[in-house]
Amino acid sequence: QTIPWPEIEKRCAALFTNRKGNVAKPLRLALGACIIQAEYGYSDEETALQIQENPYLQYFCGYPGYDDEKLPFDSSLMVYFRKRLTPEVLGEINEMIVRDAKERQAKEAKSKDDDDDSDNHPGTGGNSGTMIVDATCAPSNIRYPQDVSLLNEARENVEKLLDVLHDPADGKKPRTYRQRARKDYLKYTRCRKHTTKMTRKAIGKQLAYLRRDLDAVDGKLSLGKSLTTRQMKRLDTIRTIYEQQKYMYDNRTHSVPDRIVSVSQPFVRPIVRGKAGKPVEFGAKLDISVVDGRTRLECCSFGACNEAGNGRAVPSASRILADKICRNRENLSYCKEHGIRLSGPALGRPRKGETRDKAQDYRDECERVEVERRFSLAKRKCGMGLVTAKLRETAAHVIAMSVLALNLRKIQCAILQLLAFLRAILSPKQKWAIVQ
Repeated sequence: QTIPWPEIEKRCAALFTNRKGNVAKPLRLALGACIIQAEYGYSDEETALQIQENPYLQYFCGYPGYDDEKLPFDSSLMVYFRKRLTPEVLGEINEMIVRDAKERQAKEAKSKDDDDDSDNHPGTGGNSGTMIVDATCAPSNIRYPQDVSLLNEARENVEKLLDVLHDPADGKKPRTYRQRARKDYLKYTRCRKHTTKMTRKAIGKQLAYLRRDLDAVDGKLSLGKSLTTRQMKRLDTIRTIYEQQKYMYDNRTHSVPDRIVSVSQPFVRPIVRGKAGKPVEFGAKLDISVVDGRTRLECCSFGACNEAGNGRAVPSASRILADKICRNRENLSYCKEHGIRLSGPALGRPRKGETRDKAQDYRDECERVEVERRFSLAKRKCGMGLVTAKLRETAAHVIAMSVLALNLRKIQCAILQLLAFLRAILSPKQKWAIVQ
C-alpha cells in the first residue's frame, strides 16, 4: 500500500510502444518480482518458484487470488524485466515512493517538530534540511583479474570461435597449439610461488598463442566466413585485451587506460579505493544522497569518475555533509551562492588566530555515519554487495533497485514503529475499532 501502483502503471505504459507480439506481463508483477529478488536475494528461477507457491508474494504482485498451478512467468523473463526497468525509470518510481512517504509522515506528525535547532536553520536562500552524500563501489561477480588467467581465457574463447568458423570441407584446420598452451598455463598456475620472471615468461607465451589464434580467425573472416553479432563483440573485446596486455608487456608497466579485467564483462573497470583490505574494487562506482533518512541514487558509472563533481544534487538543502574530496573551489562557490553550508575545514592553511568549532565538526561526522549505514544495509541485504548481473544495463538496474529497496525498508520500519506505538497506548476496544 505504500507503493503508488496506479501512478507507476501510467508512467511505465509509455515503455510499451509496439502493439505487435505477445501481451506483456503486468508492471506490478515485473516490478514486484524485482523487489522480491532484491529483498530476499533469490535467483531468477527461485524468484518465479517462490511467487508460484507463496500467497503473500502473489498478493504483493497484484494477483486477484491464489494460483499455484503454473509459474507466473518463465525465469528468463527476469532479464527483460531488468532491461525494461532502467535506472531512470526506477529513479522516478523511487521519487514517487519518497513523495508519498513524506506526505504520509506530514499527516501523522501534525504537532510534532522533528527538526533540529542547530542543523536545519534556513540558509540565506531559504533552504532547509540536511543532505548527506558519499560514494562507494558495487563489486561485480568476476574472478580476480590476473594477466595470465585473463589471456588464457581469451585464448580459449578465440579457439572456440575458430572451431565455429572452420569447415571440414575447407581442408585442415589451422594449427593453434591449444594443448601446449593449456599445459603452459597449468604449469604456471600450479606453482605455489610466482616470481616476476616466471610471470613475465608465462604472459609472453600466452600472448604468442593468442596472436596466432587471432591471425587464424582473421584469415577465416577474409575468406567470407561470418560470425554472429554477439561473437563479433566478443572477438573485438579479445582484440582490445591483446592490445592492452601487449602494451603492458612491451613497456613493462601494470597500468593502461580503460583496462579490461573480464572477458565476459568488458565494461567492468578497476576502481582504486585505497582502503585497507580492498585497495582496488571491480564494479560500478556510485554516489548516493540521504535526505531525512531517504536515499537517492545520484550517479552510477562503471568508470573511475570523481565524486567531487556530483555535489550539486539538491540545492534546496541548507547543509551538505560530505568527504573532504568534495570541498573543492567549484563546490564551495556553488554552496556559497545558494546559501548552503558544506561541512569540513576551509581550503589551504588555517588562518592565523582561526578557531574551528570542534563541536560542530564532531556533530557533522556523527551524522554523516548515516550514509555509511545505508551502504552497509544495501550491501548486506539488498544485493549491492555482489552484483551478479552480466550485462551493463542489468547491472545498473540491480544497483538502482537496491536503493529502491532501501527506501521501502525505511518506510516499513516507520510503519512497524507506529503500529507498535498504537498497540502500547490503545485499549482492546480501540484496537478493534481501528480494525473495523
